[in-house]
Amino acid sequence: MATQDFKRKLTAILSADVKGYSRLMGEDEEATVRTITAYREVIGSVVLKHRGRVVDSPGDNILAEFASVVDAVRGAVEIQEELKSRNAELAENRRMEFRIGINLGDVIHEEERIYGDGVNVAARVESLADPGGICISRSAYDQVKKKLTLGYEYLGEHTVKNITEPVRVYRVRLDAARGVSRELDLPKKPSVAVLPFVNMSGDPEQEYFSDGITEDLITDLSKVSGLFVIARNSVFTYKGKAVKIRQVGRELGVRYVLEGSVRKVGDRVRITAQLVDTTTEGHLWAERYDRDLEDIFALQDEVTQKIVAALAVALTEEEEDRLARKYTGNVEAYDYFLRGLEYHFHPTKEKNIQARLMFEKAIELDSEFAAAYAQLGRTHLRGYSHMWSQDPKGLNRAFDLAQKARDLDDTLPEAYFVFGQVYYYERRHEQAIAELEKAITLSPNYADAVAELGDVLSFAGRPEEAIGLIEKAMRFNPTPPSWYLDNLGRAYLLTERYEEAIASFKRGLRRNPDYWVSHVYLAASYANLGRHKEAQAVVAELQRINPMVSLETSRQLEPFKDQAVLDRFIEALRKAGLK
Repeated sequence: MATQDFKRKLTAILSADVKGYSRLMGEDEEATVRTITAYREVIGSVVLKHRGRVVDSPGDNILAEFASVVDAVRGAVEIQEELKSRNAELAENRRMEFRIGINLGDVIHEEERIYGDGVNVAARVESLADPGGICISRSAYDQVKKKLTLGYEYLGEHTVKNITEPVRVYRVRLDAARGVSRELDLPKKPSVAVLPFVNMSGDPEQEYFSDGITEDLITDLSKVSGLFVIARNSVFTYKGKAVKIRQVGRELGVRYVLEGSVRKVGDRVRITAQLVDTTTEGHLWAERYDRDLEDIFALQDEVTQKIVAALAVALTEEEEDRLARKYTGNVEAYDYFLRGLEYHFHPTKEKNIQARLMFEKAIELDSEFAAAYAQLGRTHLRGYSHMWSQDPKGLNRAFDLAQKARDLDDTLPEAYFVFGQVYYYERRHEQAIAELEKAITLSPNYADAVAELGDVLSFAGRPEEAIGLIEKAMRFNPTPPSWYLDNLGRAYLLTERYEEAIASFKRGLRRNPDYWVSHVYLAASYANLGRHKEAQAVVAELQRINPMVSLETSRQLEPFKDQAVLDRFIEALRKAGLK
């Protein structure tokens, strides 16, 4: 009797399915079908990007194969990152979380299908993964353990139906994939996160005030070199949520959390604050303050000093001097300043204008309000960098305002940040570097300045150094704003790590889909890889978002120090279809 001569091959198999799919269908079939259709497209696109192919996708299952385990795991990590971002936009009970399993095994290859034990093991490994997680077999682990900077957790041996020997299984640590060690890598310094203070005023219009108090405490603590302080962007992801202190500690990688509330009624303010150890949930210090509003500055200073004392941190003389300097003695000016910050942290053209009006009003009430001048300068910078303003003197205006701020307070880090950005756009790279380094000296935890310094180094021809700095900024800010990811992507692009550049730009665009600068660099990255269709699609979206962007505007705005690097960048954009 003749036997069929099957074709066999060794391949990396990815198996995925949806946790709780039957429940989702039972609750809302149409919504579930729409979601899984969209998610299949996402998965298919990522698989193709990482040189794989989708073999089959019945129901909620997806089977794919890759020539390389490294490609399979990289693709799986990107799939989970992308789906996590999309799930965040859905109601919790409608989120669709995939489990992914990966195995390297021998399979039967028949036309476009694959069969055999290799597929069965991948499916069994997948069933051991958490929703939104990835598990890999020992055969896959051996291929990636020294090739990818990921974390792995051994889950032991598991019996697989119809497979003689148990399979060793490893969980991929996705927190390590995001570049953040959330449980094991606490900073050597005392580390603290200031959670958004709760507005207890009974008036939603007072949110800006409680948020402003939080921002000021972060700013003051960031000036202390003996502390490690998490930046505003990351702590504000917890705003309005019931949080578990231990979980916050793990997710932000800190030992201590400051939490509290603000109640502002008329000319009185009540602030409660407590400093908690995230490992024990024990209180190191707690206090309640009832004060006249005009005492708010002394109150903030007292809270800062209490935290420093509780953590046994010694201040230098310079730090004591910087912490003693307060923005203003004018409560009304301070109120307008906090309103301006509220607009500033939600960057749109309209809110940038509103922020400018608030800072101008603060200056009108207190002509020696240094921080208001610096922040006003940032609104002019943002108008220039985002092409929101047609004012040809926008950079000059920003520089003059920073100069005024520094004249009033030469210890104000924000003033040096503005100087750094102005010099950066003027292609005066060494001066930009010096100003940003000064800002960081004055505020060692100033994450934005660290990220911006990294970007200047990229444009100055030092992108390898830039990557380290931007990653440092992202440790201060584990949930970074989109422009950090843009800066990181640019550094990757300039070191010719195009796949990593693309992943970084796409992460940024998930957070800010209309940030046209990310589209420019994403298009160039695709073009450099010869993926011209994808590059052209990005350019089409770019021109929809900002029709003013062209090869000429890119040549004028992008501050590369080396003309040859700029020429190569422009050529990549030309290949991508930008005119």
